[in-house]
Amino acid sequence: MAMTISEKILAAHAGKTEVHPDELIEAKVDFALGNDITAPLAIEAFRQSGAEKVFDRDRIALVPDHFVPNKDIASAMQAKILRDFAREQGLTYYFEVGRAGIEHALLPEQGLVLPGDVVIGADSHTCTYGALGAFATGVGSTDLAAAMVTGKIWFRVPHSLKFVFRGKRRRWFGGKDLILYTIGKIGVDGARYRAMEFAGEVIEELPMSDRFSMCNMAIEAGAKVGIVAPDSITEAYITGRAKRGYQVFQSDPDAFYETVYDWDVSELEPMVALPHSPEKVLPVTELSEIAIDQVVIGSCTNGRLEDLRQAAEILKGRKVARDVRCIIIPATQEIYRQALAEGLIETFVAAEAAVSTPTCGPCLGGHMGILAAGERAVATTNRNFPGRMGHIDSEVYLSNPPVAAASAVAGRIVHPDEV
Repeated sequence: MAMTISEKILAAHAGKTEVHPDELIEAKVDFALGNDITAPLAIEAFRQSGAEKVFDRDRIALVPDHFVPNKDIASAMQAKILRDFAREQGLTYYFEVGRAGIEHALLPEQGLVLPGDVVIGADSHTCTYGALGAFATGVGSTDLAAAMVTGKIWFRVPHSLKFVFRGKRRRWFGGKDLILYTIGKIGVDGARYRAMEFAGEVIEELPMSDRFSMCNMAIEAGAKVGIVAPDSITEAYITGRAKRGYQVFQSDPDAFYETVYDWDVSELEPMVALPHSPEKVLPVTELSEIAIDQVVIGSCTNGRLEDLRQAAEILKGRKVARDVRCIIIPATQEIYRQALAEGLIETFVAAEAAVSTPTCGPCLGGHMGILAAGERAVATTNRNFPGRMGHIDSEVYLSNPPVAAASAVAGRIVHPDEV
């Protein structure tokens, strides 16, 4: 039977020769993760189960990243639960402040999630790792607890959708724009419990950072996973990083897809998602009169070094508009270090932007950039629901890093070419 890459990965981890959409299976887990919001609940459920030891101390990561450095006593207590559990269980991969960063940028960087893996995380954006050719998905905290005990989890095998992107990308148009365009076309429930497989000549030339951005936001279309078949770009990224062996899977040429979307993106320009939904997408040039109060460049979607380089290209020799706050957050400590070495941080500070230690920060309305009532932000984050970044009467516009940086300079939403 011909199968998609997602079906092949699940079949291999369920000990089957083949699986079918809607089939219920139990699959082995290669890696599991939790953060300072979700892991405390999982740890509580773990203890209630009566288990004494995790299934494998080398296959679990705990990453405090949402409210760190701790913003108050409650967040400090949450982080302490992770720290104490990691010590008790002897977890190899507990990442403390100053050595870590945002989990979905950190784990690929560390070579902990790999092609062909089944990865679960108690965070919806765990689907980011599909960029490596892994079946990666978010789960609830109790599911994470069960996996920490047994090393297994059950799935309903998802139907697969294929998205083929053709043509040649224009300058300033990247992975963030591709996924925003896609969500704008199919809606926030257009891939509900589906595997979104990204393919075509545009994807084949897309850097890993852009692939991560695309798979990261598959969940915003309701998908179970977003996935890109491994190729030479994938191999170049994981070479020297991988902490263990891995297996590469590819979709069969005659695999069945519930729907195939085929789009030429040659004439598309950068996209912006308007409040209050990632599906309310328009080209940036249709939004040039919208004044803003804040810009956030970072998050698990667009806080990688390539994103910071693009922002710096726009901000170099320029200043953030007088009435705008620009907050830039490298996604990991290593990205921060590289940005320092390349002079990117100097560029940001000279432009009068604020640069933060790695954290999820304002993305979820945590800290480091909360919006007041009536304020409007452009952010490279992944969600813009009411109250996502602060007051329920604030507004968030989602964009790629060049658009965000250009908007910080102009004080309104603009195409990068305008500055």
